[in-house]
Amino acid sequence: MTTPTVNPEDLLQITEQVWTSYLDPDGSSPLLPVPAASPSDVCAAVSVTGAWRGHVVVECSSTASRRAAAALFGIEPAEVSGDDVADALGELANIIGGNVKVLLPAPCALSLPYVVAASAAQWPSVTEVCRLSGSWLDEPVTVTVLASNRQQAETAAR
Repeated sequence: MTTPTVNPEDLLQITEQVWTSYLDPDGSSPLLPVPAASPSDVCAAVSVTGAWRGHVVVECSSTASRRAAAALFGIEPAEVSGDDVADALGELANIIGGNVKVLLPAPCALSLPYVVAASAAQWPSVTEVCRLSGSWLDEPVTVTVLASNRQQAETAAR
């Protein structure tokens, strides 16, 4: 197995492209990289399996998650339901994860996205590969690529 080729610059480029394409097509509210984002309320993730194993995780504040759902579905933030938030963040995780997957050794597959309260998200036995901390409309957003420790051990043994 080869080591992953995802680096912070790749993750920034992927995330900015997704944000611009789906949430900010007019360029008025870009995702801004910041040194460290505040704790998040909502977490969406996809797992990667196959030649590389790990997770791609999107976390943000509840306000950012509602705004993302509103932008993605073309509705007002006040009209956004909990299901809309789950669908929107799951879709963002899926799109970003799909773009990350292209950079990983083949073959790899993505799980269906899952969305939980960020405080409930747990990632046992993983190592952070790279992280993007950002701000969108003055709300924290974080995208993280995590490798399974089993993946790391197998890679080191080769």
